[in-house]
Amino acid sequence: MAGNAIGIIELASIYKGYAVQDEVLKTANVEKVIARTICSGKYLMIVRGNVADVEIAIRVAADVGGFSVVNVTTIPNVDPRVFPAIAGATTLQLDKKEKAIGAMLIIETFSVVSAIKAADFAVKEADLDLLRIHLAMAVGGKGFIVITGDIGALESAVQPALEYIKQDGMLCGYVIIKNPHDEVLKELI
Repeated sequence: MAGNAIGIIELASIYKGYAVQDEVLKTANVEKVIARTICSGKYLMIVRGNVADVEIAIRVAADVGGFSVVNVTTIPNVDPRVFPAIAGATTLQLDKKEKAIGAMLIIETFSVVSAIKAADFAVKEADLDLLRIHLAMAVGGKGFIVITGDIGALESAVQPALEYIKQDGMLCGYVIIKNPHDEVLKELI
């Protein structure tokens, strides 16, 4: 299926999650990327397609999800680096580093939707490596992202991401670590 837009639906209810998934897939011309339960008894669904179809999916999800909707969003032109980061795939090889990691940014959010959107915002701002988008499992339903790069690029890229998260009240916190130790990097990738 073609399309460079994604829709992210986070629900506080598992049974509503399955109802939303069923109705979205019956109604909208989208591809299911992820649909699963996540920590804290929540449900996450990510769909992909063209912008109009993803917007239909989000409207259906909001209607069917009702009271259980935690957060929904559409990202029209998602950065291609987002998908491998969600899957936990990274090209960083610590044993064969071609260059030292100048700095590492970690942003923690109260919702997985906010984490994905923040990652997309940040990597569109500067030449950075998106290492990981951790979605809710074993972190109490929160999300966090790990991005590496030049300290100046990270400092400028973090601002738009933080502004987005703050609008929804979903920012737990963030840190930029200069010259991160290999053991810290190994734990995060």
